Amino acid sequence: MFVTATGTGIGKTYVAAHLIRYLRRLGRPVRAFKPVVTGCTTQTLAASDSALLLAALDEPLSAERLDAISPWRYRAALGPIAAAALEGRSIDFNAIAAFIGDAFRAAPAEWTVVEGLGGIMVPFDEEHTLLDLLMQASVPAVVVCGTYLGALSHALTALDVLRARSITIATVVLNESGAGSVSLDDTAAALAPFVQRAESRLISLRRDPSPDELDAMCEAVLLGLSAQPRCGHGR
Repeated sequence: MFVTATGTGIGKTYVAAHLIRYLRRLGRPVRAFKPVVTGCTTQTLAASDSALLLAALDEPLSAERLDAISPWRYRAALGPIAAAALEGRSIDFNAIAAFIGDAFRAAPAEWTVVEGLGGIMVPFDEEHTLLDLLMQASVPAVVVCGTYLGALSHALTALDVLRARSITIATVVLNESGAGSVSLDDTAAALAPFVQRAESRLISLRRDPSPDELDAMCEAVLLGLSAQPRCGHGR
């Protein structure tokens, strides 16, 4: 599965980490990758997305494991193009796409979780965005959305763009944002018809959910993935 979102700070890593823990509790082999990470410094490493994924896998935060799951790491908390430029580097989109393809092909019998960076249209160079990575990966997407003011428009735009590129949207996770003027229930009610039109599942996840609610979210995501004809490739 490819976990993406409508933007940054929406909850991709939160959802991905709980999915990993849930699969492990079920005794399912699972691997995780976040190929590109920005804002990753010595000071922030322990709280980085890569570290959270390794913790969910119950693996050590070592240089070897970091290189294995997040080979493209940049210090500045910026978009990948700007973060790489500050270090005199550039983004090799083809190398990232090949890395993700290899990750999904390497263990087809296992669950593989790949977490994207930012939103679905974050650019990697002058021609490619994360959307192009999703297209090349050819696996179902789990899309995480928020409930802040404007989130509904962002979610509908993401769903429309993904459908236009024939990317399978297995599940939409509506992750309740921080204090705001829009309720989770109201956002879910407005979003539901559009998700159903995409033949996808919509899951609402309240802020500070209980363990049972997190398990229910994970189970719903896995059911949504299992219902997709392309689920067998990388899952």
